[in-house]
Amino acid sequence: MSGASPADDPSAGTGAGGRPHPGGDDRAPLRGEVRPGRSAVASSRSALAGLIRRDLAVLRKNFGEFVGRTVMQPFLLVFVFLYVFPSIGQGIGSGGGTAGESAFATVLVPGVVSIAIMFQGIQSVAIQMSQEFGFTREIEDRVQAPCPIWLVAVARVLSGAAQGLISAVIVFPIAAVVHAPGVHPQFSVHWWVVVTLIPLSCVAMTSLGLLLGTTFEPRNIGVMFGFVVLPLVFLGGTYYQWTKLAPVEVGGFHWLQTLVLLNPLIYITEGMRAGFTDLSHLPLYVVYPVLLGFCVLFLGLGLRNFRRRVLS
Repeated sequence: MSGASPADDPSAGTGAGGRPHPGGDDRAPLRGEVRPGRSAVASSRSALAGLIRRDLAVLRKNFGEFVGRTVMQPFLLVFVFLYVFPSIGQGIGSGGGTAGESAFATVLVPGVVSIAIMFQGIQSVAIQMSQEFGFTREIEDRVQAPCPIWLVAVARVLSGAAQGLISAVIVFPIAAVVHAPGVHPQFSVHWWVVVTLIPLSCVAMTSLGLLLGTTFEPRNIGVMFGFVVLPLVFLGGTYYQWTKLAPVEVGGFHWLQTLVLLNPLIYITEGMRAGFTDLSHLPLYVVYPVLLGFCVLFLGLGLRNFRRRVLS
């Protein structure tokens, strides 16, 4: 009846299944109950923010381990190539003496930042996701969040991208200062490139991590590093400029310079050189759209695999 009061309604103050709520309307919603007027978009947005905050809280708790994992490989690279080699007289930079060593350091440092972003993206997403799909089945807790399944994967990609951004901020100063006396890398920071390219690179590499983590079984992680990660590193322009590969040819065909264009890391390293140095590099009007295309491709395939793995 239209004139019935809440006191006359036997369902007032009860929840799902007719269970009473102490305190009437001033109550917390029961598990599985949806408040009237709360849209699916608002619920998904809150769930996404909660998932990201959870990952960042875990990162804050284990920040020391994160820094050690992030710094170790880049530090060893620059320590060996830019400190040990020049100190013991082992030539780098085509044997060009101090000038050659400085030129090589200028090439290497942006490459070190690039592989730090790549490894962080793979470690924070691919390895973690393979574990969650493995014995612990932690992924089952995540997908119970009140949001679409794909949003759970997006939350992991975004939190991994935040970690990649932090790793770039940590690694560049270390890579820039660890070198032998007489070795002087030449840097010229172009901020508009740095502040746009690094976030895009982080999302692209965590999207790649999502694809790898949903493709490889936990028992095949070693295969992933051997057949995917290592080729990406050595053919990703970490130790050389793309523009310098032209002499590697067969019958006039610059095969290596063409082959490495299939590697997403080459666009990050070349973009980093454009952002941190004045060295010759792959044109930025190629770097940005291709890197964005890789990001869309990796994220799309990763989300498809993620949904299949969750529902299987």
